[in-house]
Parts: sequence; structure tokens; C-alpha cells
Amino acid sequence: MEKTRFDELVEFPCHFTFKVMGVATPELPDKVVAVAKAHAPHDDYAPSVKPSSKGNYHSVSIRIRVESQTHIETVYRALSDIDEVRYVL
Repeated sequence: MEKTRFDELVEFPCHFTFKVMGVATPELPDKVVAVAKAHAPHDDYAPSVKPSSKGNYHSVSIRIRVESQTHIETVYRALSDIDEVRYVL
């Protein structure tokens, strides 16, 4: 079976939603926005934050304008490097 290339299915540039799950700290959304601004500085960001059922974790969703598959991977790695982050989808 032939492997499909992501960048052949998606037309760039486009907005891509990243879902970041991490420890519930007041700084987490600000750190996510800081990464977004570092890698795509031309947008204003308004992440949505949802607490977990017990409140120990937050899910932060943010739409970032990306230019390529490589750009998505770079942002993904930068978000994963935030100390409080456990998963990035």
C-alpha cells in the first residue's frame, strides 16, 4: 500500500488546530500562546481552555496558521517541550 503524504492532502497555508493537554496551571494557556506567536507571529490568538473532570489537567485548543507539514511538526515539537504539557494532538 502506498503511503499518502500529508502535504498532498492539505492545501497550505491553512489554519491547523492543535490540542494541548497539560497540568492545570494558570500559565499553561500563556505558554501555548507564546509558542504560537514564536512560530506564527501574524495572528492574534484566543485559545479555548477546558478543565478535566477532576480539574488536574487542562485541554488548550489553539488555531495556528501553518505554511507546510514541516511547520506543523515544528510547532508540535515546540508545544511538546512546554514542561506542563503531557500530550499534543
